[in-house]
Amino acid sequence: MQNSLDTISAPKSCPCANGEVSESRRKVMRRLGWGAFFVAFSSVIIGTLRFFFPRVLFEPPTRFKIGKISDYPSGQADKHGVVSVSERFMESQRVWIVRESDKLYAIFGKCTHLGCTPKWFTDELVYKCPCHGSQYYSNGVNFAGPAPRPMDRYGISVLDDGRIVVDKSELYTVTDFDDERCYLKASGEQK
Repeated sequence: MQNSLDTISAPKSCPCANGEVSESRRKVMRRLGWGAFFVAFSSVIIGTLRFFFPRVLFEPPTRFKIGKISDYPSGQADKHGVVSVSERFMESQRVWIVRESDKLYAIFGKCTHLGCTPKWFTDELVYKCPCHGSQYYSNGVNFAGPAPRPMDRYGISVLDDGRIVVDKSELYTVTDFDDERCYLKASGEQK
């Protein structure tokens, strides 16, 4: 018995009757195959080239100049010995420059409770943390709120030309406040 499917042929009006469809199907499949190959190959090449250009996080320098000691003049001190608090570098470096009658130091503008940025209130002569209510005297020593210790200080030194440099890579806590690298004598020389 002869199979009925063998005898069925496509109508003459159909383009597949003369073999055109199968050739165009082969072309499409060939193009899809080569396209997939080139996409995969290009991905490998791009990934390899990208390997030679790593993603680098560029951070600002840790040392910056704040001027000369004469830029922070002496005057009448408050009850904590502080003459003035400069906010000039607070926005760019998160640092207050504090001038006492006999020394100059840089306070890191970070609350020791949870790391928020306190604000300096000139009229009250205190730093206040807006998050949890910690308060600090003008010299950075805590007196209210949950802060466990005074605000930290940065290393500070004088260059040969008399300009002052703050080094944010040197951080000093309350136990190190007597360290000679933590402050400058008001005369412009280190202790």
